[in-house]
Order: sequence, then C-alpha cells, then structure tokens
Amino acid sequence: MSPAPVPPVGARIRQARLERGLGLRALAREVGVSASLVSQIETGKSQPSVSTLYAITTALGISVESLFEVRETAAAASSATLVHALAAFSADPGRRIGPLVTPGERDVLELDSGVVWERLGHVPGTHVDFLLVTYRPGGSSSGSGGLMRHAGTEYGYLTSGELVLTLGFDEQVLRPGDAVSFESTAPHRYRNDGDEPAVGVWFVSSQTVQ
Repeated sequence: MSPAPVPPVGARIRQARLERGLGLRALAREVGVSASLVSQIETGKSQPSVSTLYAITTALGISVESLFEVRETAAAASSATLVHALAAFSADPGRRIGPLVTPGERDVLELDSGVVWERLGHVPGTHVDFLLVTYRPGGSSSGSGGLMRHAGTEYGYLTSGELVLTLGFDEQVLRPGDAVSFESTAPHRYRNDGDEPAVGVWFVSSQTVQ
C-alpha cells in the first residue's frame, strides 16, 4: 500500500501566505531568499530544503505540522493541484482517525536536498512533529550548506545509516542506535555523507524549553 498523498507543500504555503495577506516579495525578504524561489516552491516547480521550510513556516507563523493538514478555503479552491489532493483525502475520510497509523496511511513530504518526511502520527491540539525522516545519500537539511535555527526542541533516534550533525561549532556522526536532543534554536544542520540512506525517528516540539 503506497503512502497517503498530501496537498503539495507549495500549495499549503501559498494558502497560508494569502490568508495572512502577505505578498510574495515580502515573504521572500523575511525568509532571506529570492522571490522567484518562493514562487517556484508555491507552484511546485521546486521543493524547499528543511532549513528553508522552517524559515518559511516561522515567517508565516504556522507550524510544520500544519503542512500536513487539509483545510479547504477560497484560496485553496483556486488551486487545481490542491483540489486534486483534497479529493484524494475525501475518498477515505476515516483513514486518519484513531491513534494507529499504518505504513500505508503515512502522509509524506518530499523536500529538497534528498530529504523525506513521513508523519507517524498527530494528536489534535498539539504542536509536535512526529516523523520518520530519511536522508538519502548526499542529502542535507540545507541545500546551501548553512546552519538552521527554529523554535522548539527536537529529539532524534537513528535506526540505520549514518548522519552527520553539526550543532553550533561541533560536528558529530550519528550511527544506528545513537540519539540526540537539543533546543532547535541552536544553529544546526544534518547531512548524509554515506552511500546508503540515513533513517531515523524525529520528534520536534514547537514549544521552547523554559
């Protein structure tokens, strides 16, 4: 059974931007990227890297988790690609009800730089990303090689492959069975320098440790 389809990342970003009355160039300035890149992301011609995705959601005041959600609005209805994805969801409305999520029911986000997120579950009313994360060979959380920062805390457990974590001025290699935890406001980056995918379970809360 194939993973469950989700609305394109770009369509959800565009929807959130329009709901906030924010122009394309204004969002680009806040994120620190070109307006053409934001446009390409919104139209599905380009996928954001992990770092760019966090920067965009922070600028829009939304959670990464919300990119998995489906909310039909006037702006959404104007996007043919989003309408198509909404139809796929409505075909099986009970698929995500309950605490159990089987492999065939996982929502999947394909990101730039060889990164794939699969949502393992969600409790309504919470702001937590519970993800199965895959970094393909050569994959990185930042296409430009820069470090990223975002609100909250994150916990990760690597199940296979190797992943290089840069945290501040330190660099460490994560191997199967290794776990990490830190405040996400610390500059960090993940990359896979190996020849096989690096796969792990990540738990990211948008609430910063007090």
